[in-house]
Amino acid sequence: MNTRKLLSMLIVGGILFASCSSDDDNPVPVNEEELITKMTVSLVSGGGTVTLIVTDEDGADGPVAPVVSVSGNLTANTTYNGSVELLNESESPAELINEEIEAEADEHQFFYATSSALNITTAYTDKESDYKKEDGTSFTTTNPVGLTFTVTTTDAGTGTLTVTLRHQPNKAADGVVGGNIANAGGDTDITQIFDITVQ
Repeated sequence: MNTRKLLSMLIVGGILFASCSSDDDNPVPVNEEELITKMTVSLVSGGGTVTLIVTDEDGADGPVAPVVSVSGNLTANTTYNGSVELLNESESPAELINEEIEAEADEHQFFYATSSALNITTAYTDKESDYKKEDGTSFTTTNPVGLTFTVTTTDAGTGTLTVTLRHQPNKAADGVVGGNIANAGGDTDITQIFDITVQ
């Protein structure tokens, strides 16, 4: 009886040992997402600067709620030059995430979506070829990135502006280079809704 039990245990152990693969010898490279703790959107016109800020000390997946602020109202019938700055403030000094986005410009795109009640339009002013790859060579494509953009207001109104950064979106999909996020796919690195008033 003991011999059978011992043989059974050896057979089961052998099967388990043989079924274990050696995947650890060839690990799949992981492109680890950066922690983004602060996004600042600056909208600059001749009348001054309006800043949209979200601070989230533990990132989008953490339990601490983000703090959102908008420094003022936009002026009707005005064009603003926009720019985005992303930081990881959990490091000292704070890490500027923009540098990674620029070096991987073909793998990132910002999207700017407005609610129907908000009388503004947005347009990209940068493209992949404005940036250098990690190896120092240039991108050759003119797909948008969205680190810089314009916001043009018309009539007064209130609504929302949603700013989203996607990692590895399908820029060849219908409408994506025009700023339509619906077909973009990819992973969301950060997204935030800001309440906006045009007066």
